[in-house]
Amino acid sequence: MKVDFAGVLKDNQSMVFSLALRFVRDRAGAEELAQDVFLQFYQQLEKIESPAHATWWLRRTVCHRSIDEVRKRKIRPRLGLDSVPEPADRSTPPDLMLLGRIRQMVDALPEKARMVVTLRYQEDLDPTEIADVLGMPISTVKSHLHRSLTLLRARLQKEEVCS
Repeated sequence: MKVDFAGVLKDNQSMVFSLALRFVRDRAGAEELAQDVFLQFYQQLEKIESPAHATWWLRRTVCHRSIDEVRKRKIRPRLGLDSVPEPADRSTPPDLMLLGRIRQMVDALPEKARMVVTLRYQEDLDPTEIADVLGMPISTVKSHLHRSLTLLRARLQKEEVCS
């Protein structure tokens, strides 16, 4: 069965971009990464068996490429316009939860644990699907989820007590 590239692109471009943006936190970088993933997908098109296989392939590839990109940025940081805060009206006191404290805590997790949490709660994948996408045992996925959620919960409780 031949897979239609235009159809796969239309059906999956928002998912690929969203995962890349959520992970690399830079719009330009996420756009570039998404383009690279779709270029690589186009080059591998003959090996893709079905639309479901295409979605799986794209999700897996964008996850691995995002992790690689974040690791590269630790070596040579890149600052984009999205990282500069917008001027805001300070007349109302800011809500720490809405300003992204949880996002900062998730960003502080190790890359693989962060990708597991992102796939679970942004893409709403179950642990079996995450294990398949990342190529890791399901027990490792569950372990990453459990440890990450325990750590995030503890940090939130500590901040609430300290505040």
